Amino acid sequence: MAAPITPEAPEPGAYPATEAEGHGGGGLPQFESQYWAGQVAYLLILFLILYLLMSKVFAPRLRRVMDERTETVAGAIASARSVQDEAAAQALAAKAELEQARAASRATAAAAKARVTEEANARQAVEEAQVNARIAEAEATIARSRNAAMANVSTVASDAAQAMIERLTGAKASAAEIKAALKGAA
Repeated sequence: MAAPITPEAPEPGAYPATEAEGHGGGGLPQFESQYWAGQVAYLLILFLILYLLMSKVFAPRLRRVMDERTETVAGAIASARSVQDEAAAQALAAKAELEQARAASRATAAAAKARVTEEANARQAVEEAQVNARIAEAEATIARSRNAAMANVSTVASDAAQAMIERLTGAKASAAEIKAALKGAA
């Protein structure tokens, strides 16, 4: 069998004993003053580039967007106010039309009521005239009947008086006595 392979041991001093020795013994390079001039130059260059981008590109875009938004909001508010004013004007016009329509309907109703009242009064007058004519005719008939009855009353009364006298007294009364008795009773 072959001899086992063993790793070779490093020579003493081949690896740095501390981390500081591995980096040249100074710690973080950004804190070393020898690199500060380059760092400040890069900082100024990057600040200048960012400043130019902000002032020439991003800020004008933001300002434009904000101006557009302000104009849009102001335009929408103005549009809403004009629509509201127009709606109020239309509401007033509709209210005026409604009042005119109500007045016209009231006038029409009053005219119809007056016409119906006139027609009813005319019919009533015609009916009253007919009723009055019938009443006059009935009164004339009653008067004729009464006059006819009154003409016969004296004859009926004389006959009744003669019959009563005959029955009560048994004797017949003369026509002159009966006429005298009837005249005295009337």
